[in-house]
Amino acid sequence: MSRSATFDKSIVLTGFMGSGKSSVAALLAEMTGSPFVDLDEVVVKEAGKTIHRIFKEDGEAAFRDWESLCLEKALTSKRTVVIATGGGAVISAYNREIMKNFGVVINLMVSLPQVLKRLQGAQDRPLFSDQNPEEGARRLMMQREPFYAEADIRIDTDGKSVEDVAAEIMSVLTELPE
Repeated sequence: MSRSATFDKSIVLTGFMGSGKSSVAALLAEMTGSPFVDLDEVVVKEAGKTIHRIFKEDGEAAFRDWESLCLEKALTSKRTVVIATGGGAVISAYNREIMKNFGVVINLMVSLPQVLKRLQGAQDRPLFSDQNPEEGARRLMMQREPFYAEADIRIDTDGKSVEDVAAEIMSVLTELPE
């Protein structure tokens, strides 16, 4: 399936950790022939250290600065891309603005039980690892929900395969007005 010639914006996936952003974005990139950008991977490459180390050594604010810088760079390049953002990228008003200006923002919704199931045993989630997983996830989801709700499109991922979610997104994108 190829991207519509009139579709000239990047695809930006937002959503809570475990919603499937990276997997769905990689498939969408393949389907559209656009480059795939995993924002967390770009931050690691640009910062020269893991996200866990950035949080531990420099703090969350430093990570968010890297995230904004890398997001802006990816979205303002002269090409359209498919971006999987980190779960907290939406908390920055600047990030939300640049995502809206340069992309179609698609929020992948996921329920708390699904998050807990998908992230069971995960050790690489700095905002999630040092607390009761259920309470920590519930708190973060509630804090971020108003920002996720600003997306252009919202897709429920519970009980759906990566392929089903990507197909649903492509269907919605082809129906958007020019």
